[in-house]
Amino acid sequence: MSARIGFYGGVGSVTGANFMLETETQKLLVDCGLVQGDSFAQKENAESFPYDPADADMLFVTHAHADHIGRIPKLVKDGFKGGIYSTPPTRALAEVMLEDAYTVMAFEAKQYGNPLLYEMADVSRALALWKTFPYGEVQKLKDDVEVVYTNAGHILGSSFVTFMRHGVKAVFSGDIGNVPQPLLDAPTYPTDAQYVVMESVYGDRQHEEVAERSSLLLGYIQRTIAEKGTLIIPAFSLERTQAMLLEINNFVESHQIEPIPTFLDSPLAITVTGIYKEYAEYLKKEIREQIANGDDIFDFPKLSFTKTMTASHEIGAVPGPKIIIAGSGMSHGGRIRAHERMYLGDTKTTLLLVGYQTVGSIGRLLQDGAKRVRIDGDEVKVRARIETIHGYSGHADRDGLLDFVAHTKNTVRQVFVAMGEEKASLFLVQRLRDYLGVKAEAPEAGAVREIDF
Repeated sequence: MSARIGFYGGVGSVTGANFMLETETQKLLVDCGLVQGDSFAQKENAESFPYDPADADMLFVTHAHADHIGRIPKLVKDGFKGGIYSTPPTRALAEVMLEDAYTVMAFEAKQYGNPLLYEMADVSRALALWKTFPYGEVQKLKDDVEVVYTNAGHILGSSFVTFMRHGVKAVFSGDIGNVPQPLLDAPTYPTDAQYVVMESVYGDRQHEEVAERSSLLLGYIQRTIAEKGTLIIPAFSLERTQAMLLEINNFVESHQIEPIPTFLDSPLAITVTGIYKEYAEYLKKEIREQIANGDDIFDFPKLSFTKTMTASHEIGAVPGPKIIIAGSGMSHGGRIRAHERMYLGDTKTTLLLVGYQTVGSIGRLLQDGAKRVRIDGDEVKVRARIETIHGYSGHADRDGLLDFVAHTKNTVRQVFVAMGEEKASLFLVQRLRDYLGVKAEAPEAGAVREIDF
């Protein structure tokens, strides 16, 4: 039997994931994310979907990052009335992420004239449609299709979505986790898939520093202490912030550093951290044992959660050494921008990037060596050290992506490479062909491919 896969977002770009599996009588969406760049919500997000949302029957969500869920309320606003499905932690995280996204978009609409994609009522309607099921629980759909979630190892509750029919499997990867992760188990790779739609964020690059990441972070903290300076970490509220808290906690617990004032300056990250505690059964065994032995892995002496803007402003009066962890991870919004305006001109400041920086973002400009950047209308001279630790990436690197496919190379008929910059996607396509001998392509935006499913 035949089916079709439509590539409607996350094609030629890291962000904006949106795919459709269409069988005889149903249209199944996978992810519906924001396109992100120099602002949280790029103007192209306001464009109409290339299909009628009212015709889609179900939406399966791989995980709760904005570039995979951010346009779900717009999908609902534009007529989608089907079921939305994810793992339980993804549903919990998506609720706070979507509410926060609306706040950010409302600000950008007022400040920069960006279009408002949806209203809070659309968020509520989306959440009312949302249902959950855990890893490994098979759900039966129409047309003899079954679907199951398995651990993607990317963030809490992240999943590979596998559709099955008559012995044929089509896997949508979402984002594939880096190995090893500080908090999560390694991904459960598919071993008998016929079709794969996969990400390629780091399709042409290696994470050279996975083994060294903790020692590199420790070194930057120790230098900050010695210089009585400031360490600023623009960190994604979801996963990266929790990894940073775990690492600093372990440095303090093992007496590798003395506690210094550390500020988690993000109401969203504070809330997300609470969800990590609530769903601790999704963390890896070693972490669960650490918690069971009485260690609050997300707390340590001199750590402050600054929920209010008043508390955030007061950080500037605290002398160094100090650590500031704030969102957003690419510096395209959030409280991190105020700290960057204040501290980037100081030679005793280290700005530490621990996640992917999309093209056009402030983070990417700093990473690429910009000596001046414009932040919220102010031109800021950069005298601070700009450092990057690639090993904390939540995404598999080039070899990890190759390994993902290698586990199923004996059965796979076609690999579709998406969710990456064009250069990275095309590099990975060639590598899959050359190293594994599999059929691979990087479809263009809007492409539809027939599959035997």
